[in-house]
Amino acid sequence: MPAPLTPVHTSADLPAQADVVVIGGGIIGAFTAYYLARRGMKVALVEKGRIGAEQSSRNWGWCRQQNRDARELPMATKSLELWEQFAEQSGEQTGFTRCGLLYLSNNDQELEGWARWGEFARTVNVQTQMLTAEQAAERGRATGKPWKGGVFAPTDGIADPSRAAPAVARAIMALGSSVHQDCAVRGVETEGGRLSAVVTEKGTIRTRLAVLAAGAWASSFCRQYGIRFPQATIRQTVLSVTAPSQEIPSALHTTGASMTRRFDGSYTLAISGRGRVDITPQLLRFSTQFLPMFQRRWRNLAPGGLEGWQAGHESLKRWRLDQPTQMERMRILDPSADASAVALTYKRAVELVPALQGTSIKASWAGYVDSTPDGVPGIGEMASLPGLVIAAGFSGHGFGIGPGAGHLIADIVSGVSPIVDPRPYHPDRFQTSAWGKVADF
Repeated sequence: MPAPLTPVHTSADLPAQADVVVIGGGIIGAFTAYYLARRGMKVALVEKGRIGAEQSSRNWGWCRQQNRDARELPMATKSLELWEQFAEQSGEQTGFTRCGLLYLSNNDQELEGWARWGEFARTVNVQTQMLTAEQAAERGRATGKPWKGGVFAPTDGIADPSRAAPAVARAIMALGSSVHQDCAVRGVETEGGRLSAVVTEKGTIRTRLAVLAAGAWASSFCRQYGIRFPQATIRQTVLSVTAPSQEIPSALHTTGASMTRRFDGSYTLAISGRGRVDITPQLLRFSTQFLPMFQRRWRNLAPGGLEGWQAGHESLKRWRLDQPTQMERMRILDPSADASAVALTYKRAVELVPALQGTSIKASWAGYVDSTPDGVPGIGEMASLPGLVIAAGFSGHGFGIGPGAGHLIADIVSGVSPIVDPRPYHPDRFQTSAWGKVADF
């Protein structure tokens, strides 16, 4: 079933022209359009389905610095500030709060890894607190269990995935730019080798600049223009339960289960990293590049079925601008939740936090987490198609760093000094295969 999502009313009338067209109405596309609109640019945010309906509403809602890849950390740090600023600037509520994130463990190797990351974090002025066994037991008293140790990230927080992207979309419209739902982008047109228009199912928007924030669909879109952007998706299952009768941590992670408080007091439950790998043409195409990642995570991954193949987001087909594409046939990726994962997650969560015993399962859903081979997003303008900026492959981290990513993308598009160094994210790093040779298209 779909994840909970706040509806937002948008315009059916496309503009004939825009300074920038943002393709994809998830959290990345929405914040990109927002920061461009704040600079006085005329922006059209175009979404094939509903704003925030895919992975942007299906995630945990964590906004964290803790355990980030060093390349992503500057963006994560900026994002925390921007989450707060957005509410002040727009008057919209995303449910963001710096509640702190709690990690508990009885695994020495895991604790050692957290400690090493903490040493690195201190060099970049990020607050993180390693917990002794006594401190972990106190912080995690809702579990009623002893712990060898843990981590508390006091300045990190959470936002509500059901509210965030729609809130940003409303803010974009309040700034005078436009948002369009149920309007699939079929492709782009060029003049003199440069992007000149974005073609949608409802008409063409003349523009010199477009941002491809298409999530799990981005690689298939890139393929239409000879751009090699390796992506693979993992189908992950999440469930929500009614509000517990006792107070428990707002955000808690353990190897067995993790939980996050939602805006209405209910909790999202999940098992970190657990998912199914659906076979798709694109997965087979990029298999050599993703093999190392799958090998590292094999304990948490299980074979999927043909649902991903049938969904069409990882197709190798060529599209035509004058005919419906797979995106019009599949408006919203809404894959089946894994029933065994739902049962196991709920069982583990109740065992972890006894206060959850009186709760009931409200809903369960799944989403396709789009990943790159190195787990870091691809952000940058493509030299082979000037005017097209890619912003995709956020590898399950996109929601929390959405504001920082959107600000950075807006910086790149508008040519101002970037909020963080953009070089580690450029998609050019994927233009060679796993063996270091130029890849075939």
